[in-house]
Amino acid sequence: MAVVGLPDERRGEAPQRTSPGIIFTPLAKDELTGPRGEGYRRMIELSPVGRGGTPDEVGAVGALLMGPDGTFITGSDFLMDGGVTASYFYGELAPR
Repeated sequence: MAVVGLPDERRGEAPQRTSPGIIFTPLAKDELTGPRGEGYRRMIELSPVGRGGTPDEVGAVGALLMGPDGTFITGSDFLMDGGVTASYFYGELAPR
């Protein structure tokens, strides 16, 4: 269980966290072609979105959380995995 600290609005703090899944970076590209690549590719293909994320998508969520439109959001974790986690529990990636 992860714990996110309580906000201290007096100092302008509002703790947030992002939990990205497979984001297409140079490291992820290496992983996709490495020994575990087949498993990662299957995970992406069977996810509801059917693709990995981009650094810009993660940055857009970060910009929202740190910008004026995110001032009422506090103590939250934003799972950004294209539905992979849900698919493990309820979809095609669920253990049979």
